[in-house]
Amino acid sequence: MTCRGCHRIKMQPSKKRSTWAQIGDYASLGVMLPATTVTGYFIGVLLDHWFGTHFLFIVFLILGIVAGFLELYRIVSRNSQ
Repeated sequence: MTCRGCHRIKMQPSKKRSTWAQIGDYASLGVMLPATTVTGYFIGVLLDHWFGTHFLFIVFLILGIVAGFLELYRIVSRNSQ
């Protein structure tokens, strides 16, 4: 007796991305890294102003830098496969 709807999923070989698509990904890093850093900084400054503190801008600046490098790692690892 066979199961209805049971079938094997055939994995297709992954297609290589074109060189121009990879260049576009790497070129976007030049905008993305500073953008995440500046965004984290400004969020921290706004929260510092709102809560009356003086340390949140550093925390969010570091979070923005980490987010930028995680995106960098994600793009590089995706293109190296």
